[in-house]
Amino acid sequence: MNGEVILCKNGEIVLKGQNRRNFESMLIKELRRRAFQHGAFKIYAQQSTIYIEPLNDEADMDAVYETAKHVFGIIGVTRAKACEKTMDSIIETAKAYLSDKLEGKRTFKVEAKRSDKSFPLTSLEISREVGGAILEMMGGRLRVDVKNPEVVITVEVRDTNAYIRAGQEPGAGGLPIRSAGRGLLMLSGGIDSPVAGCMMAKRGLEIEALHFDSFPYTSERALEKVMTLAEEMCEFCSKIHVHVISLTHIQEELRDKCEEDYFTLLLRMFMMKLAERCANEYKCGAIITGESLGQVASQTLAAIGVTDSAVTIPVLRPCIGLDKSEIVIEARKYGTFETSILPFEDCCTVFTPRHPRTQPKLADVMAQLDRVDFEGLLDEAYATLRTETKLVFPEYR
Repeated sequence: MNGEVILCKNGEIVLKGQNRRNFESMLIKELRRRAFQHGAFKIYAQQSTIYIEPLNDEADMDAVYETAKHVFGIIGVTRAKACEKTMDSIIETAKAYLSDKLEGKRTFKVEAKRSDKSFPLTSLEISREVGGAILEMMGGRLRVDVKNPEVVITVEVRDTNAYIRAGQEPGAGGLPIRSAGRGLLMLSGGIDSPVAGCMMAKRGLEIEALHFDSFPYTSERALEKVMTLAEEMCEFCSKIHVHVISLTHIQEELRDKCEEDYFTLLLRMFMMKLAERCANEYKCGAIITGESLGQVASQTLAAIGVTDSAVTIPVLRPCIGLDKSEIVIEARKYGTFETSILPFEDCCTVFTPRHPRTQPKLADVMAQLDRVDFEGLLDEAYATLRTETKLVFPEYR
């Protein structure tokens, strides 16, 4: 071990007042889960920063550093070198630790943060001393630029040690997973729903997923695609249990007994009702969908109002105000885009009407539902519920 640590800067947690410790505890717990598979680490919080210290030489700092950037609740991640709280130690550590990081750079500045007010030098004096030593070491190949430097060197003098770092990479932001409860994501094989799930995980929700299949109209490959998407989401969402319900008989009944242009709306009402049952069973406080206003016929304001009437729990639509290009950007960020565009069908593409209703009236939709055994079909479909697999990090198993 060489004294290098990973520093994770807290985001919104610092604004949580008396609840701050609870949020920090959740964040540390999540980091420990993620770090477990990469070796032994000591993880703790001090002064709005989470410290990750390797406990032996086998601990994989590179892997944990990359993992930390995908943990919600963290806004910045950096590697730093710890040293004694003396100017001699700070200067010598800065020169040794930063020399390779400054090669090829032209400008820099030094910022100092002194939380230990008993330290004999002020923050400005620390910056000046370290900056002068760096200039001397680099022999004229580097100059100071306080407004737009290529590299920002930070010296933090804290209660027990000093820390030297250069630069900081952005974290995932948001709130720690599980700090806001649990939500049920209606996970299709498309671009939108995985993004919606990740966006709500960023707001602190633990994600359960529900997928609807229509075998034999949809294939096993389509289900495999959804499972791959869920696995990719775990990079940010930590763990996802994927539940599956068959809609085949419901769709056949709607096809045979209801007017074609109502088919999508009627199916969505069944899906929402089944999702509510699943949410209640798995203690989820809300349903999450990837709907974007006006994107397809079932996502007009009138259609959304009709489908929402089927349930009594909140329906969260984080993509509602995003256009497709914005959702694609988010999908690329969360690593789900390439899988989402694989050409496998999902249940919503089965028996698609030629001219779906875009401005439905609830009374007309309910009249169509009266043509089928609504409760009986719900019970029959919910009886097919199965948990396909549990996608988890090794320490969960």
